[in-house]
Amino acid sequence: MNHGLYRMRSLLVVRALAAIAFCGAVAATAIGQDLFYEYDDAVSPEIEAVYTKGLTYLVRTQGDDGSWAAGQGAQPGVVGLAVLAMLAHGEDPNHGPYSDSIKKGLDFIIKQSNSSSGYIGSSMYNHGFAALALAEAYGAVDDPRIGKTLKRAIDLIVSAQSKNNAGGWRYGPTSPDADTTVSGAQMVALLAARNAGISVPKKVIRKGLLFYRQCQSGDGGFGYTGPGSSNAPRSAIGTLVFALAREKDSPELQSAIKYLKQLGSGQQERWFYYLYYAAQAYFHADMQAWEKWNAAIVKRLKTSQGKDGSWTGQNGAVFSTSASLLALALNYRFLPIYER
Repeated sequence: MNHGLYRMRSLLVVRALAAIAFCGAVAATAIGQDLFYEYDDAVSPEIEAVYTKGLTYLVRTQGDDGSWAAGQGAQPGVVGLAVLAMLAHGEDPNHGPYSDSIKKGLDFIIKQSNSSSGYIGSSMYNHGFAALALAEAYGAVDDPRIGKTLKRAIDLIVSAQSKNNAGGWRYGPTSPDADTTVSGAQMVALLAARNAGISVPKKVIRKGLLFYRQCQSGDGGFGYTGPGSSNAPRSAIGTLVFALAREKDSPELQSAIKYLKQLGSGQQERWFYYLYYAAQAYFHADMQAWEKWNAAIVKRLKTSQGKDGSWTGQNGAVFSTSASLLALALNYRFLPIYER
């Protein structure tokens, strides 16, 4: 559940102490070792410097209305990712150094929501990422509008799936067909909302997983609207969807993470979009593989970061910077969606 106090830096200390106590009681168990291992890792000064430089860019370039003028920064989904990047750093979102920027971004998202339908923005991509930001902020940011807007957004996702012949989602809430990229944004939003205490019917998750099963190729990767033509971003999305749905031991996830590990840490198509999903996929599916992949990505992002703290890519600097920071955010593990 995501209600109550936000998982801030102080909570990491509590978790570390709890893990140490647990390990003392059952030191020989793998579970105790895993808990201690996960929460006792300190973030390196190198990562902190890169991360705060990126956040400084986002705060400095944010408009008064909570959006960004650059690239796709005025789209609520991109604003949502930027807000997530700020929340993921762990400060108090109500009184910390990024609280004003977080609140402005959330205000922008809320105002983009249709008060009757709950639809946020003009595409289900935007809707999914914006709903995810609301889910991660729910119970953490002091704004009573968040819960109401999130509930309407989740209801729309559920309704859209009921009208979809494939059991997934595509560009609009009335689309009859589905693809694995748009569906990924909705599935992650649904699973984050469920974690936050919002009611999500189990059959909706099962139906979404069935769609992904039907899109998995023989090589373990995922196609776009069906099996075949696997690629890195879609396969990272598929891996994450099964992991967050608590299907970590499923053959689908095991085949998908094997496919990703064969790709290594080299450049992939839609690079920043891929980084955002791949970091989470590795982290949830295979910690040892994530450690190796993460070390390579940290070096790569450090050298490619601009002097102003941004990264530039196909969808603009705000999206690329937010996605890069969220790829690094697994080193912090403050967002509820980043819990293993």
